[in-house]
Amino acid sequence: MNAYEEYMREITQSMRNELTNAGFEELATPEEVDQFMSTNEESALVVVNSVCGCAAGLARPAAVQSLNGEKKPAKLVTVFAGQDREATSKMREYLEGLEPSSPSMAIVKGGEVKHFIPREQIEGHEVEDILNQLTNAYAEFC
Repeated sequence: MNAYEEYMREITQSMRNELTNAGFEELATPEEVDQFMSTNEESALVVVNSVCGCAAGLARPAAVQSLNGEKKPAKLVTVFAGQDREATSKMREYLEGLEPSSPSMAIVKGGEVKHFIPREQIEGHEVEDILNQLTNAYAEFC
């Protein structure tokens, strides 16, 4: 890792921790993404994390709060756009047919995307709106 990558890793660590402290597993390599997506049969929430303000103020808080409900995904994973580029690129291959978007969230099950929340449904919305989308998706797919 070069000095720039080390610096950016240090700067983004708190953004990573916000999700990992809530139980999300970081998928930092393409191999980890392939392993997860090819073997997981349970419902999972995939968060494409980002350094932008809408990730900090909306996406991460909504994702974490959504776990307080009765229904929730069996697995929680995250990739970090702009930081773990290869892993994010690999995850986007699994989000086939969907525009690359960060932040974004997907409910996946058996390797298939069941529900997707792109940046356009995060940025400019309230945490409660995103929370409602996640809660409704959990009720249907988890």
